[in-house]
Amino acid sequence: MRVDPRSPCIIGVATRTWRPEDGDAPEPLDLWVEVGRAAVADAGARSPVLPAVDALHVVHCMSWSYDDPPRRLAEELGLHARHRESSILAGTSGQRMVNAAAERMLAGQSDLALVVGGEALATLRRHRAAGEAPAWRHPSPDADAPPIDLEEWIWPTEWAHDVIQPVVTFAAMDTARRARVGLGPAEHLRAEAEVFSRASNVAARHPDAWFPTAYEPAELTTVTAQNRLVAAPYPKRMVAIMDVDMAAALVVASHARADALGVPLERRIYLRGWGFARDATHVAERPHLDRSEALASAVHGALGYAGIGVDDLTHLDLYSCFPSAVLFALDALGLDPAEPRPVTVTGGLPYHGGPASNYTTHSIAEMVRRLRDDGAGYGLVTGVGMQMTKHVAAVYGVAPGLVHSPDYGALQAPAERSPLRRVVPAVESEVPATIAAYTVEHDRSGSATSALAVVDLAGGLRAYARTVDVDALAALRDGEWVGRRVRLRPGAGGVNVLSV
Repeated sequence: MRVDPRSPCIIGVATRTWRPEDGDAPEPLDLWVEVGRAAVADAGARSPVLPAVDALHVVHCMSWSYDDPPRRLAEELGLHARHRESSILAGTSGQRMVNAAAERMLAGQSDLALVVGGEALATLRRHRAAGEAPAWRHPSPDADAPPIDLEEWIWPTEWAHDVIQPVVTFAAMDTARRARVGLGPAEHLRAEAEVFSRASNVAARHPDAWFPTAYEPAELTTVTAQNRLVAAPYPKRMVAIMDVDMAAALVVASHARADALGVPLERRIYLRGWGFARDATHVAERPHLDRSEALASAVHGALGYAGIGVDDLTHLDLYSCFPSAVLFALDALGLDPAEPRPVTVTGGLPYHGGPASNYTTHSIAEMVRRLRDDGAGYGLVTGVGMQMTKHVAAVYGVAPGLVHSPDYGALQAPAERSPLRRVVPAVESEVPATIAAYTVEHDRSGSATSALAVVDLAGGLRAYARTVDVDALAALRDGEWVGRRVRLRPGAGGVNVLSV
């Protein structure tokens, strides 16, 4: 078969975890250097790879705000890459940088890229607990500035109702999904625990996993002092762990450059199709809280461009920050959560660990290893950003094929067919409402502190609401309230107060 010389493939991968028992991890820049060199060595090329790198992509680092991350890394590695970029803060970043590198190759603008990311968040946490700052290099003058423009992403009513933490919004969407599929709270959580138990089994065998422990489903759902509720229905063992010391790197080459470098065919894993789409930025304005049209569009777009179907996938790594992200992806793929196939090749974000924006770099690296070992088949990697807002997907295979850059407008169109819901910031008087999604937050002692609800109002309107009433919190936590009638009344600071 004739291969397009511009077809993108991954030729080298590297990952590493620095464990607490071994002491502090190096600073992030040094992590990037180590895994970058290791990924280059992994390619097994006959000719030097680093001097040929013409594009350098650095995943956003939460641990330390460098003044110019790509330039600093280029200096350390002696690179003269013409194209350099840093990603934004997002769980889609690693895969989107691979996609960007591939699109530059297809356009004839690049033929060898290095994608690197790493965090030393566990080390940083220990330093901060000791009241000290790590002696790391090159801080930015605006090191304390927020990593994203929060005003773009958060409305005043969302500030007022504290619709900020992803665990809160993902947990709320979980309740909307369980109502749609007709399962009670305990039954739905048990189904999710089966999926996450299989993920923990993968982590237990993975050398990089932060928590290499296999959990039975009941160990994930039973609330204890070690497994407290975070945001109902999620206990701690079913949510992502971000404070890890981990780094990963990928070397992406055009088919022609891989040939020129003498990279063996068995080291190459080809990017066969990819997609990206976005749901509405603000949760309450989404037409559907129980599923994601954008996620479905991204994954089916990736599969379509690869020319394969769901049944052709031999491996999955579905972004697993919280259970709803995984179940939304399974729903989009038409897969039953009860099927025995693991949803991850790493162990997932709660068990392998999710190093801020860099998790997909790790999942891609492990997918490459799995496909190399198999010598056949396809793998799907997904990533999720913000409040289940951004969705990226990519298909990898051992053999090259016809590859096209996606039509992103066409991929976005399905997510925009249904009109957005108009959100009322604050009600002016007491009004009836119906709960569309909700969660109950808990503090570190396990006590319920506040509930957030997304509610439907008359005329197709939506609103956020909060309650701290003890009886209301207990009722919301222990029952099923999606679809039930409640009341809203005006509260202090523009908060809609929920009465159940």
